[in-house]
Amino acid sequence: MTHPAASPAPPKVHTPALAVLFTVVFINLVGFGLVVPLLPFFAQSLKAEAWQITLMFSAYSLGQFFAEPFWGRLSDRIGRKPVLLITLIANALGYLMLAFAPNIWLAIAIRLFTGLGAGNISTVQGYVADVTPPEQRAGRMGLIGAAFGLGFIVGPGLGGLLTQPQLGHIGYQLPIFLAAALAALAAVGVVVFLRESRAKADPAAPRPAFLAGLQFARSQPVISRVLVVTLIYMAGFSAMEAVFGLWSEDRYGWGPREVGLSFMVVGLVSTLNQGIFAGRLARRFGEPRVLASGMLLFGASLVLQVVAPKDWFPGGSVDVGLFSLPVPDGWIIPVVMALGACGMSMAMPNISAMISRASPPDRQGAMLGLNMASSSIARIFGPIIAGALFSGLGHDWPFLIGAALTIPAAIMAINAGRAGRRAKEAVA
Repeated sequence: MTHPAASPAPPKVHTPALAVLFTVVFINLVGFGLVVPLLPFFAQSLKAEAWQITLMFSAYSLGQFFAEPFWGRLSDRIGRKPVLLITLIANALGYLMLAFAPNIWLAIAIRLFTGLGAGNISTVQGYVADVTPPEQRAGRMGLIGAAFGLGFIVGPGLGGLLTQPQLGHIGYQLPIFLAAALAALAAVGVVVFLRESRAKADPAAPRPAFLAGLQFARSQPVISRVLVVTLIYMAGFSAMEAVFGLWSEDRYGWGPREVGLSFMVVGLVSTLNQGIFAGRLARRFGEPRVLASGMLLFGASLVLQVVAPKDWFPGGSVDVGLFSLPVPDGWIIPVVMALGACGMSMAMPNISAMISRASPPDRQGAMLGLNMASSSIARIFGPIIAGALFSGLGHDWPFLIGAALTIPAAIMAINAGRAGRRAKEAVA
């Protein structure tokens, strides 16, 4: 990050400012989560094929892949506040355009545009770093992670509940309108509550290259292996995420509501597991073992989704006091997905911890940024491959291939741990 020669003292941070930053990330994930359960069905209302539906997921991630480093570098030069404002306005416009998209190809292009606007997480992290003393940064950065988890709990559930498939194409527009309104509200919060956190940088100062540090990462046995783990497991998750709506509709007759509530379970379990168990397990068994176990647990959940007998878990209703709650066919699937969410939530913090331990202090940011880039690449190609497998080989194949890939990912995690121990022994 390029700093001006004489930076002003960090401004005093008031609670509304931190709340707005938290809200920016939360809205990004709520907006993303709102459309996850309805996106396959929304695309079907536009007469889209399965491969075009999964392409909508990839387009969003492609936009994020290029936008995240661009907005981060731009915020170093012109300030954090204008970049946050620009990206939130782009989000609001993107959601509005998606609601009125007349065909699938324009919808894909709009998803790409929305992904470009959503790539502001690095800018939020930069603002927090600007205004927070070093000893408090870990806690405040943790708020950003909490916003991720909460956004993915609220978004899918809310999207599933607000969708009205019986109304046709218009029934999918209400959640999208809500996502646009939330982004606009956050933009107002940025204008009202946020003070700029840094002065403009010297335009003549050297700028970091895109994906700087790739050569260093390749030379480090721990980092290079862990980046491959991220690439593999995120490809498997994004593949499942992209075709899950189509798969569950074909297998159980589910709609956006059931799909949204299933993803809400994933978000809830992930958040609780990261907050309560992931750190304790890592301290007791070591990060590489917990990471490998998380990979295998996630893979097992994908297999269980496929092999769960279709007729063994019929729906019905459950009486709760004065109310009767409907239970859909295949109710076991959210339970199985919760198992996979436990595995994923054990993976994510341990990947970051292993990269941080293996990186010198002046390269930690770059290496963690490469990990985000690896995740984005997986989210670009995972849905595309899943769409081809779903249409070409069968509806279960994206899950089975994703499960198979978690085995080399687990082996890579164990090898990374061994490489880390060898490096420590060499230094000693």
